[in-house]
Amino acid sequence: MRNIQDSELLEKYLEEFQINRMFHQSKQLPYHMQQYHSGEIIRFEGMEMNSLLFLVNGKARITSSIETGKALLLRFIYPLSVIGDIELIRDVPVQSQVQAVDECLVIGIPFDYIKKYEIDNPRLLHMLLEHVSFKLQTCTTASRVNLLASVENKFASYLMSTLSPDADNEFGIELQTSSVKEIASLLGTTYRHLNRVIASLNEQGIIERQKNSIQILNWKELEKAANGIRYK
Repeated sequence: MRNIQDSELLEKYLEEFQINRMFHQSKQLPYHMQQYHSGEIIRFEGMEMNSLLFLVNGKARITSSIETGKALLLRFIYPLSVIGDIELIRDVPVQSQVQAVDECLVIGIPFDYIKKYEIDNPRLLHMLLEHVSFKLQTCTTASRVNLLASVENKFASYLMSTLSPDADNEFGIELQTSSVKEIASLLGTTYRHLNRVIASLNEQGIIERQKNSIQILNWKELEKAANGIRYK
């Protein structure tokens, strides 16, 4: 991680994502900007968080772990995503690990400043409510699907949610990956089990698995396999 001191670059992203409009303009806001390289941890699960972060460039991976060391992939995030909304509101440590997939740029503003000057700001609270409610909605959906559906249903739903040309699905975008291991983690199953499901769908002529991609051959049959389930 390195701190970026570039007022023009900062102003560019503040304007592009209208971040300034979320806050009162009567004071000079104490923004800071940081860059993370691919693979770097932006926030460790369980650490104390002291700034609200806005991801303005790059892609990051969100995971949750248990004491055994196993980690569950929850989603990928893109600009403009907010990191630290739950931690700010609930005053809790970091709930999920955030790791840069490629080079990421974040803009932060300290919790102390927000709590002192902005915590009753309707525009900021509205933004936080939108992001927190989206996370609640999508986590509820993922939990319901992953607990109640078969792996074949889940994988077919995953393909429909992420690859369908008719899909206008913000959550689907956050689940997109070409790694079968990552898809297995997203679906709450094992790499081996998912490979068996992929082989079965391939044999049925519903999909065609190529070296680094999956092509949908029969959307109607894939939709049947999804059994009406969607990640959205």
